[in-house]
Amino acid sequence: MSNNNKHFIIDPTTLVRDSLQGFVQANPHLSLDSQQKVVFIKDLASRRAHHVTLLCGGGSGHEPSHAGFVGEGMLTAAVCGHVFASPTSSQVLSCLRRIYSEEKGSLVVIKNYTGDVLNFGRAVERFKSERVHQGKPMPKVAMVIVGDDVGVVNPNDDEEGGVGRRGLAGTVLAYKLAGARAANGDNLEEVKKTIEYVASHTFTIGCALNAASVPGQGMPRSLKENEIEVGMGIHNEPGFEKKTLESADKLIDGLVNHIVKSHPFAKASPSGKGNVVILVNNLGATSNLEMGLVTKLAVEAAASRGLKAVRVLSGTYMTGLAMPGISLSILVLPDNQHEQQELVALLDQRADCPGWINQAHQVVDAGNTDESAKGPAQSYTPASDPTWERIIETAYKNVVEQEPEVTRLDQLMGDGDCGQVLLSGATAIYEASKDKSLPLNDPSAALARISSIVEDAMGGTSGIIYCLFLDGLSQQLHQILKDSQEKSLTAKVWGKATLGALDTLYQYTTARPGHRTLIDALQPFAKTLAETGDVKAALEAADKGAKATATMKPKRGRAVYVGQNDGLADAGAVGLVSVLTGISEALQK
Repeated sequence: MSNNNKHFIIDPTTLVRDSLQGFVQANPHLSLDSQQKVVFIKDLASRRAHHVTLLCGGGSGHEPSHAGFVGEGMLTAAVCGHVFASPTSSQVLSCLRRIYSEEKGSLVVIKNYTGDVLNFGRAVERFKSERVHQGKPMPKVAMVIVGDDVGVVNPNDDEEGGVGRRGLAGTVLAYKLAGARAANGDNLEEVKKTIEYVASHTFTIGCALNAASVPGQGMPRSLKENEIEVGMGIHNEPGFEKKTLESADKLIDGLVNHIVKSHPFAKASPSGKGNVVILVNNLGATSNLEMGLVTKLAVEAAASRGLKAVRVLSGTYMTGLAMPGISLSILVLPDNQHEQQELVALLDQRADCPGWINQAHQVVDAGNTDESAKGPAQSYTPASDPTWERIIETAYKNVVEQEPEVTRLDQLMGDGDCGQVLLSGATAIYEASKDKSLPLNDPSAALARISSIVEDAMGGTSGIIYCLFLDGLSQQLHQILKDSQEKSLTAKVWGKATLGALDTLYQYTTARPGHRTLIDALQPFAKTLAETGDVKAALEAADKGAKATATMKPKRGRAVYVGQNDGLADAGAVGLVSVLTGISEALQK
């Protein structure tokens, strides 16, 4: 099936920033941090003083999500990544510094995608860490992850897959209800409770007539003229079923049926009946004429199953660029009449933002956009250390040597960039060491600085996993040195800190030993080092864990979509062992 590969564009690399500049020009109640690609309300001082502040974000290409929902009655700010790519943790951190409410606290709301969970999670940890280092109280910050997609759930199976349910248009309902409660002056716990209810009681499924053309890249794939794909994701991810396009009444009835037959829906609504909110979302290129038909059919299909739509929303809320398709979301309302009326009232409450049903109005008072609201960034004093410099150089050289093999493995089971991404990170750290720009006399500070270097150099999921681990390791070492009478960092102390850092990482990824990831090498290394203090034995355990991935079925990462590994070890685990080998060799010299 043909689709439009032509776009209004100057340069794909500047499209997001250029678009955001036009967006705030058309919506004068908003401001833009152009460098960090953060959209925030102008009346920021008042919001921070009296209300819980709400922060969201994700990749661009889903407009009006997420910046379109920044305004009075909804979000305080939104952080925008590149097209279909999560913003970095540094972008998110800059936003947290800016909008954090000392009085009421802040809530971070994200869709359930690995990059978003890791980057926003790391930003929260960095924010906590820098506040502690500055001698301030632990900040009141909470994060809620919304995964409303039931297109990844087999209706006949309770298993959702290791990556969990994706976040789709139902997330907008979470923004709206939480934003209304925050606007009413409720505390962080009450706002969080509302959004958690929406997250656990909203169910979405989508379908598309074709994938969307990506500016600068074109069409990733194309359906036949008479095909439709059910479950296609908002980033062009493949759905669970391709079939011949059928009459709209049969199609929409089948989508509603998939939702109500899914195990997550059954858990939220054991009776399968009751009052609901229905949100019909345009994925970007469906005509308003067709949207009216789809809305009518969705309401009728729900009613035929005992689900009464007390509110129906229809429009463009979360797109996949110009994807010709729709998604249906059903929010199950509480059985308790008072609680139900309260949620509906929050939904009805006016929200002045460009993406919601109400058109946003200009805010007369521009408020305080003082850059100091972002808070000071953490600073470091460079210092040399021969042992650290030897470790960094040896690890770098070993990564250079092993990169071709890591790349080969990833080309066969992933997207082929694992080796180059790892090498980019190792090179950046090595160059920083040669330039004498690392605080190597302070291990905790050195690791924190290295983590920031890794984020800038590596990117991607593997990069943020390394960053989160290094962040945790930095915090663990800082605490150990602060609490312990013994100031020397023995191998066992490093092992203890490594295990603690692994716990930090586990807060933001569901990957565990046996899932065929770098965790299969990292966990045995940390455990052995903590128990024995023997670096060589720990390396042997890591190498054994990496080799064991050759017999494992992939359960995380892109290799999940391949399904089997043909006796190949995981590229990420092998890459980590190359780093650990270099460290071990340096310590034995």
